[in-house]
Amino acid sequence: MESRIRRIFLRPARAATLALLALPGLPVQAAEQVIEPEIERRVIREADIDTEDFEIGVYGGVLSTEDFGTNPVYGARIDYHVTEDIFAEAAYARSNTDKTSFERLSGNIQLLTDDDRKLSYYNLSFGFNLLPGEGFIADRWAFNTAFYLIGGVGSTSFAGDELFTWNIGAGYRLLANDWLSIRIEARDHVFDLDLLGENKTYHNLEYTAGLSVFF
Repeated sequence: MESRIRRIFLRPARAATLALLALPGLPVQAAEQVIEPEIERRVIREADIDTEDFEIGVYGGVLSTEDFGTNPVYGARIDYHVTEDIFAEAAYARSNTDKTSFERLSGNIQLLTDDDRKLSYYNLSFGFNLLPGEGFIADRWAFNTAFYLIGGVGSTSFAGDELFTWNIGAGYRLLANDWLSIRIEARDHVFDLDLLGENKTYHNLEYTAGLSVFF
């Protein structure tokens, strides 16, 4: 039974081969390539993966201090990437504040001195890369990106006092190459302040952009 099946399938194939060889002007090498094609194997090189876990950078933007206006803010931060998805960050920044609307309308009354209007903060936060992916510029460049959530606690020096502060926010990181990243971020710094005899919770929105390097 097996030999019969082989005769059925092999005879047409052998006949087709002889017909190709019999064609006028067709080289024998071309006929052989049709029967037994030579497939060229591609050599695939895998990209090396960097192992840098630390990220240090600077940033700047605006800080809207509730009741005290919106002013420039600038700072520095260092991050440690615990895993691909989780990182810890320590940051320090400085800004100035303006007079409150009460001070501007009341004439000569000043709630704070010029030194007390200077604001600085430091915090320790933890971030989570929520949506890692890729960003494309035209058809030639592709960059690793990540949308992340971040939050933590720290202290704000303002109005002559050290204020316990917690922060929460979100950001977008783009890796320009294997050592440089660009970050855009928005955060809310929250603290309680007793300025007019009544304790009030202040929400201070911060919008920044910065550069970081991995090492």
